[in-house]
Amino acid sequence: MRKLLLIGLVFFITITSGQAQQDPMFTKYMFNTLIFNPAYAGSKEHMSVTLLHRDQWWGLDGGPTTQTLTIHSPMKGNRVGIGGSLLHDDIGPTKEIKLSGYYSYRISFNDGKSKLSFGLSASVSNWQADFSELVLDNLADPAFTAPQQEWLPNAGVGIFYYNPHFYLGLSVPSVLNNTFEENKGGTTLQAAQVRHYYLGGGLILPFDAANTIVFKPSFLIKNSNLFGEFQDDAMGNVGAPTEFDIDLSLLFYEALWVGASFRSAFEGFNGDSSFDSADIWVAYFLRNGFRVGAAFDYTLTELQRPAQGSFEVILGYEFSYKESAILTPRYFF
Repeated sequence: MRKLLLIGLVFFITITSGQAQQDPMFTKYMFNTLIFNPAYAGSKEHMSVTLLHRDQWWGLDGGPTTQTLTIHSPMKGNRVGIGGSLLHDDIGPTKEIKLSGYYSYRISFNDGKSKLSFGLSASVSNWQADFSELVLDNLADPAFTAPQQEWLPNAGVGIFYYNPHFYLGLSVPSVLNNTFEENKGGTTLQAAQVRHYYLGGGLILPFDAANTIVFKPSFLIKNSNLFGEFQDDAMGNVGAPTEFDIDLSLLFYEALWVGASFRSAFEGFNGDSSFDSADIWVAYFLRNGFRVGAAFDYTLTELQRPAQGSFEVILGYEFSYKESAILTPRYFF
């Protein structure tokens, strides 16, 4: 129980050897790109606001729940984009509140049809733990007497290339590896906020010139502790298996979007792999600028027994300053 719990904490990882992704995961990652890639700021050519709620492993007491609020917009001249986000993440007895700001600078190619964006972010997180919520077999376990609150400043970088038919992004949303070490009762407690790496992209394939039906395959690959910063005798392999999402979706009449995706993970070319979930989602774009969506994950691991899958709901609004500006950027939601 101790090992399983501590692996899942947002910041706290003890000397127990384990593997975990610390950043929240999203099925509708294409609707929440700003959270993990600052270069996305301003890419829609107009102001955009998105609110997302995720309940992971619904029905499992202490399962992760996450809410994000993002806003971003291009500045005058369309080269600079700015944005901000607020993230709230609960996992068991732990909570994280993170405030981030984003800046991007874009370079245009091919008469403005293709753009390359470079992004920076600055953030501060407040991590808290209330271990009194737990029922412990060993009340004297020093791991649960460690500091229960940490302020974690950080910075991120990203790059994002896109044109009307293709996009690709690479980012590190938290460059700093915040670490903590303390000796409690002769036991060394170590913790780390491990760096995560994201690579994502997709294709835009209209079936006809009128864009009646648009096919969009996309992917997202996420890795933590890629270069083994914390692989030592004390902490073991703190990183996680490389996680990837593959998504296939169809956009009908630039209004109704439906998709299905698959999430899995693998550890090295000769390591173990896992089938994590199969997902379905739907989104609808209203002509007044609002958009709504929902997703459901069917868990393919043993967690399906105590849990009832995961779900997300999303609400957004597009401040389209030009009537035509909302069309093409829709494909990058």
